[in-house]
Amino acid sequence: MNTPIDRGTVAKDRRISVLYFTNGKARGGAEEHILTLLRGLDRSRFRPYLACTPVVAECLAKDLPADVEVFPVSFCGLREVAGGVRLARFIRRHNIDILHSHLFYSSFFASPVGWLCRVPVIVETPHVREQWRHGLKAGFWIDRLAGRFVTHYIAVSAANARYLVGEKRLPAKKVVTILNGCDLGRFDPLHQAPAALRASLGFAPDDLVLLVAGRLEPQKGHRVMLDALPQLRRDFPNVRLVCVGDGALRGQLEQQVRELCLSDAVRFVGYQNDIPRWLSLADVTVLPSFFEGLPLIAIESLAAARPMVATTVDGTPEVILDGRTGFTVPPGDALALAVAIGRLLRDPDMRRNFGQAGRSFVLEHFTQERQVEQTQQLYFDALQQRKAYRSPVEGAVEKDVARSAG
Repeated sequence: MNTPIDRGTVAKDRRISVLYFTNGKARGGAEEHILTLLRGLDRSRFRPYLACTPVVAECLAKDLPADVEVFPVSFCGLREVAGGVRLARFIRRHNIDILHSHLFYSSFFASPVGWLCRVPVIVETPHVREQWRHGLKAGFWIDRLAGRFVTHYIAVSAANARYLVGEKRLPAKKVVTILNGCDLGRFDPLHQAPAALRASLGFAPDDLVLLVAGRLEPQKGHRVMLDALPQLRRDFPNVRLVCVGDGALRGQLEQQVRELCLSDAVRFVGYQNDIPRWLSLADVTVLPSFFEGLPLIAIESLAAARPMVATTVDGTPEVILDGRTGFTVPPGDALALAVAIGRLLRDPDMRRNFGQAGRSFVLEHFTQERQVEQTQQLYFDALQQRKAYRSPVEGAVEKDVARSAG
């Protein structure tokens, strides 16, 4: 665990203090998003912190910058009052200027605490459309209630912004769109998976490999991909599927593989930190999700020049351009998924052209540098708008805003 910073040192530090919060229980897209910001924030202007569950703290430990103080806290339910009290003490002790929560469930707990602690700016990045909601929760009244404590929402795609304003009915003036980005320099389009990796999976050199990367949860639609695979195997007997990720559905999905007699063709490899290595194994990547925000794996796949077949949900078509960087199909349609994948498998030239076009597209629109720069600018603007806010960082903020404007 990173060494806590002395309170006296914090009081003298004139940088803007930003606390990222997630009460997620696994490492997913929201946590990767947080990592991008923690790595990219300008340290001459910002002092970053991370508050998260102990299990996520452990998952992220080896990838966190050394200067980020991590505060493990369990605050995932109204009964966990002690966690809320501990979070409040941390906020006050470190003079937090900006509290930035990720996913609504995190913001629901943390944002009121930040407001009570008089944090000047409170930000929420909801990330996804919450298709799982039913009953009273589907009316989003609780989101609008909790939104009274939120200064700004960051939408990760244009579709996400439409959802926040049109369906959740959050104030449009609070919603700012900042497209997801990632470290595209990690991906080499010419890199081929080592023969040892193929051999370890029991794949032959000429096997056609599909890759689905994502948590094994209902949202990601793995069961649809498995339903599509028998159809594909009739035309491509040497097609293989690798599922990168872990989650609650692993047992059910493995049972589905056995029932469909696919055990020779499907491999579950669990969570893998080195996603560029696994993408280099793929001929085609697949994202059969039922809902998304703006999926990082779609950006990463194209950065590796691997075309993708994905569902037409939320922000995904903003990355996977149908007929240009891959194909998109309706969610839950196994036959349409099989047909689209088959078109790519039988045409190596199409795969290569889509991959090259996709890489050029994400290099232009989805860099982590652009995401970090726009997020920092939102922080500056939000602090400036709090005219009643007076703190040691105010002068530094004014200089930074003036510098940015100039």
